Amino acid sequence: MDRLPEGVESKFRYVLLIAKRAEHLIEGSPAKTKSKHSKPTRIAMEEVNRQSINWSLTPPPPPEQEETAEPTAE
Repeated sequence: MDRLPEGVESKFRYVLLIAKRAEHLIEGSPAKTKSKHSKPTRIAMEEVNRQSINWSLTPPPPPEQEETAEPTAE
């Protein structure tokens, strides 16, 4: 692979996309493209490269605020 697919700005994101899509395929999601490969990671790579899957970035969830219990004087 010489270039990243359009819309993928880093190799790290590319690997994350492939890993997440491969996970979906392993869980039983049907492949969106015909592939000569049988391994989920290779199928996922082809789908990302062909832009067969839709994806978007979502903001991370806000951190959970810990409730601090104040000691009570007895």
